[in-house]
Amino acid sequence: MSKSYFFESIQILEGSSSTLKKEPVLIKDGVLKAFGKKAIQNAALLRINPQKAKNMLLAPCLVDPHSFLESPFNGREENIYSLIKKATFAGYGQLGILPRSNVWRDQIDSIISLKTIKSKVLIHLWGGFSLGGKGITLSNHTNLLQNGAVGLADDDFTPPVQLLKQGFSLGDMKRSPILVAPRDTSLQAGGMSRQSVDTLRAGWPPDPIESEILPLIQLLELHKQYPAISLRLMNISTAEGVSILKNSFSKPMATVLWWHLVNDNSKLSPFDIGWSVTPSLGSPKDRASLIKGLEDNILTAISVHSTPTDDSETKQPANKRKKGISGYNLVLPLLWNQLVQKSGWKVEKLWEKISFGPSKLLRQEEEKLSLNSNRWLLFDPEKEWVQSNNEMHSTTATNQPIKDKKICGKVIDCGLIN
Repeated sequence: MSKSYFFESIQILEGSSSTLKKEPVLIKDGVLKAFGKKAIQNAALLRINPQKAKNMLLAPCLVDPHSFLESPFNGREENIYSLIKKATFAGYGQLGILPRSNVWRDQIDSIISLKTIKSKVLIHLWGGFSLGGKGITLSNHTNLLQNGAVGLADDDFTPPVQLLKQGFSLGDMKRSPILVAPRDTSLQAGGMSRQSVDTLRAGWPPDPIESEILPLIQLLELHKQYPAISLRLMNISTAEGVSILKNSFSKPMATVLWWHLVNDNSKLSPFDIGWSVTPSLGSPKDRASLIKGLEDNILTAISVHSTPTDDSETKQPANKRKKGISGYNLVLPLLWNQLVQKSGWKVEKLWEKISFGPSKLLRQEEEKLSLNSNRWLLFDPEKEWVQSNNEMHSTTATNQPIKDKKICGKVIDCGLIN
């Protein structure tokens, strides 16, 4: 992998201000060396023979705004090194890591220890908004942000509004992003799937839409009171949520979980691992609204929101195991199938939501193709493969959906692979 390529004509997307084009490109030892005529000339000098690109795409690396890594140094299901390896093989160049951990990232030591890891993949650490994620006492926001935290977040539900208001009033975060999930666990009441006919038919306990809508309304009202706060909303999941955001006075950036764009509660078998996610899987109407919300830029970015678990956890009954799925390698192929092939999106639009938009949400520099850089991915939308845990770069996490099934579309290479 990350070898030399010379394509006489390949689809290229250079960056957020570019449009898709076809031209020659030369990559030498994983590094972009030339485009256009210079690529042809340099390839001839180096005696690198051209390869057929067919419908392959050369594009900037992807960006994940938020995922979990709960045992970064000794995790059986995932650690920082396996995560970096897995991400590069899937074309990801930047990863946002949430604070939930066996050592909650609410102290500077837990931030600094991960910031010392040398990696071509840029790791962005969300610091804990409250101590231990308990929603009782504020962490030292200034300390965390001055020592490497990209922004502040808590767990995947809404902390007490009074605590949020206290933190917003102090304003120690200044313009750093504050990521909050609009989810009320008490209203969810153990619901597994968004309330609908399909949920009842499948026999899952229903999750009412109010578990998202009521905290969302509170957060938007709070943002109206503190408009200088860079509020970010984590994983909007309902049609009603999209509608409220569309009509809101406040316009915070918001993410959507990739799995909610390719599946809904009418499409899965009762035994599929994909039922067990947070927020709960919605109806076909929810899925269509989320896609439209992305198209209309009501929603900013698509998250991976990986929550890796090991076999002992994955084999638990769906209503008892820890919620979440993993599988970075699935994200681009399945989104390409759903959004480009079925929904008619342009490649530029897809990259806005899986690379450039997430960078904006994180307040980080956008990925782009640059000469003498190894920050690129090569994607073949026609490559067929079978999803399993047996690939050398696969995570040890076993909660990956659609196992042992044929997938169309694969990241062939990425310049960040060692």
